[in-house]
Amino acid sequence: MMSRLKDRRSNTSIVRLGDREIIAEGLRLNFWADISHRCMTASWPAFIAGAALVFVIFNTIFGFLYWLGDNPVSNVKHSDYIDYLYFSIETLSTAGYGDMHPQTHYGHFIATVELFTGIFSMSVMTGLIFARFSRPRARLLFVDNPVISTREGKPTLMVRLANERHNVIGNATARLWVIKNIVNRDGEVLRRFSELFLEKSEHPALALTWTLFHVLDDNSPLYGLDAEGMKAASVSLVVVVSGYDVVAAQTIHARKTYDHSKIRFGQRYADILEELDDGRVRIDYGRFHDTLDG
Repeated sequence: MMSRLKDRRSNTSIVRLGDREIIAEGLRLNFWADISHRCMTASWPAFIAGAALVFVIFNTIFGFLYWLGDNPVSNVKHSDYIDYLYFSIETLSTAGYGDMHPQTHYGHFIATVELFTGIFSMSVMTGLIFARFSRPRARLLFVDNPVISTREGKPTLMVRLANERHNVIGNATARLWVIKNIVNRDGEVLRRFSELFLEKSEHPALALTWTLFHVLDDNSPLYGLDAEGMKAASVSLVVVVSGYDVVAAQTIHARKTYDHSKIRFGQRYADILEELDDGRVRIDYGRFHDTLDG
């Protein structure tokens, strides 16, 4: 998942891709240039705090404009600013309790501008909230560590995942990529990615768990690499899973990135499935991330 943290230096940001951090410098992006994306990717506390801040700023400004006029609103005692602020809140939110109302042309003009601002801002806020709630999210649990061990007489890379919702993800498709450093003919170190062939890359109905298998044969980009070789090549793995959520009736996507240090050699996953005497299947998620020698 990508997160952006502002550095102290000007025009510098730290982009986090999985476990890797990339320092980006010299890119000047205006805050308002991509405000929709910022609203969609901000955390819920930050999103609510930002919306509340905008609401307070709008009412502060309009309350001040009312206060500048000559009794533009009726039933305001002593022309106190706090009363105009309350009236602004009622107008901006289109509540209109009726105890205070504009009584001059100036008051009606400011109220008209504020009503338009309120309707527009509430429409934008409603759309953003709906978009955030309706955005499809996959609740897929990825294992903490990929493992490499012998399976059916062949060294095999394995990655396990599970559907936390236990609903059906139809036509689930998985793709496994490796990103590593290579040296070209000119001696330059380049970062390249290759797709790893999976024994089974599709699942008709992913509801419980799924283990991905990639055989480390001579056709594999990882062939012959041990832990030191993967470290030297700065190997990273990227798992991408997509499918159709039959409950939400939407296509969902999930991604997980692993650094070479996460790969465990000579290990296999602990069995988490058990068939009970009554025919039911028991899944022990407490052992989902456990690995055993083998």
